[in-house]
Amino acid sequence: MNQTKTLVNAVVKGLQEKKGKRIVTVDMSQLSGAICEYMVICEGNSPTQVSSLSDSVWDIVRTDAGEKPLSMDGNRNAQWIGMDYGTVLVHIFMPEQRSFYNLENLWADSKIKAIPDLD
Repeated sequence: MNQTKTLVNAVVKGLQEKKGKRIVTVDMSQLSGAICEYMVICEGNSPTQVSSLSDSVWDIVRTDAGEKPLSMDGNRNAQWIGMDYGTVLVHIFMPEQRSFYNLENLWADSKIKAIPDLD
C-alpha cells in the first residue's frame, strides 16, 4: 500500500475512533491541477466533537503513518477544522458549514467514497 493510501486509512481510523459522521473520501489523484490526491471530509455534532475528531486524527496519523500535518486551521472556533498533510487534506465540519461549503461536490470528476458510520 502506498504512503498516501496509508495516510487516508489512518485519517479515517482517527475519525471513526471519535464517531465522526458522514465520512467521505474524495479521490482527486487522476485530476490534473488538483491541490491534493485525496480529501477526507466528515462532520461532528458539536464544536467539542469537531475538536476531538481533529485530535484523534492527529494522534492516529502520527502513530500509524508517522506523519504530522503541514498546517492546521480552525481549532479556535471548531466549526470547520482543516488539516493539511500534503497529499491528503482533512476537513472536519459542523453540519451547517459542511452543507454550506459542499466541498465533496466541487470536483465533478473526482471519485467519492462514503464510509459507513460506526454507530
